[in-house]
Amino acid sequence: MKEALLIIDVQNDYFPGGTNELHNPYEAEERIRELIAESRECDRPVIYIQHINPPDDYFFLEGTHGAEISDRIKPMDGDRIIVKNYPNSFLETELDEYLKSLEVDTLIVCGMMTHMCVDTTVRAAMDYGYQVKLVADACATMDLEIDGEVIPADIVQKAFIASLDGVFATVI
Repeated sequence: MKEALLIIDVQNDYFPGGTNELHNPYEAEERIRELIAESRECDRPVIYIQHINPPDDYFFLEGTHGAEISDRIKPMDGDRIIVKNYPNSFLETELDEYLKSLEVDTLIVCGMMTHMCVDTTVRAAMDYGYQVKLVADACATMDLEIDGEVIPADIVQKAFIASLDGVFATVI
């Protein structure tokens, strides 16, 4: 079993002052910092996913500070950054090819947003044959709304993590 750490979309727009602020992003980021340190200690590959939206969107716009990976977890030499344009980190990217070149079969997944890109990538990983360990306290999301009802971020987080546990991932 060869593992890689996959860090999804920990970008400035998700933090206070950004255009799409999440609930408790600093807490998730601190846990991600621990995962990075642990990965570096055991020589586990660290892969960053960076989302870029189309120019008519309001966040993660190419060339903006908001689209940059957080300075607090900046990639180092030897880390890989893969840019994506869809919630699925595998769709129209070199992620699968890169993981195969490293002979990775297990992903340790963390990042933002739990209900969107984390969820979609974890589900897609199964289609590509990867085992996934999802680090729940290293993910962040936001309040969602439907039909005028607000679903608090902590409930969104629990619901999405619970739906992935078992079939799609082992939640840790």
